[in-house]
Amino acid sequence: MPRAFSELTFTPAVRAHQERNGSAKTYAKFLEGGPQQGHEIGPEEKAFIEARDGFYQSTVSETGWPYVQYRGGPAGFLRVLGPRTIGYADFSGNKQYISRGNLDGNDRIAIILMDYVNQRRLKILGRVGFTEGEVAAASLYPEGADALAERAVIISVEALDWNCPRHITPRFTEAELQPHLSSFGQQLGQ
Repeated sequence: MPRAFSELTFTPAVRAHQERNGSAKTYAKFLEGGPQQGHEIGPEEKAFIEARDGFYQSTVSETGWPYVQYRGGPAGFLRVLGPRTIGYADFSGNKQYISRGNLDGNDRIAIILMDYVNQRRLKILGRVGFTEGEVAAASLYPEGADALAERAVIISVEALDWNCPRHITPRFTEAELQPHLSSFGQQLGQ
C-alpha cells in the first residue's frame, strides 16, 4: 500500500483497530518517511484505467450517508489526462443526481476499478471538479458512446492503491468468453 493512500485512510480510529488487532506494526511502514508514493498514475495504472468499461464510485451526502454508483461506458471512457488527473464525460442517466449533489457538498470521491478476469483492482481517492455542458464534455466523449453527455467530470488523484486480489471472483463478459465458446461449439459440431 503506497504512503499517499495510507496517509488518507489510516485515521486515528483505523490505527487504533490495527493496534488492538495486531497489524499496526505491519502497516506502520506505509506511514514512515521517505518519498511520497501512490499519488501519481504510472504506465501500468494508465493502461489498466483506460482498458476498463466501468467502475464503482462512492460519494458522501451532506447528511453523512455514503452512496455507491456504477459508472459504465465503452472501454476507455475513463481517461487519464495527466499523472494526477483522470476524467470522463458524464452521461445523462436517470436524472436523480445523487452523486452530483453529494459532490457539491463534499468533493471527495473513491473509485474502484475491477478486472474480474485477472482478479485485479485499483482503488483511487480524489477530488472532483465539473465543467458543465456538452461542449465541455466533448473532449472526453468516448468513441462508440450513444448517450448525451451533460458535463465533464475531472478528478484530481490524491492517492491510488493496487488492492489485494484475494476474494475477487473471476467473472467474464460475453466478449471474453466468445473465442472459447466458438471453439467449444466447433468441437461439439464434429
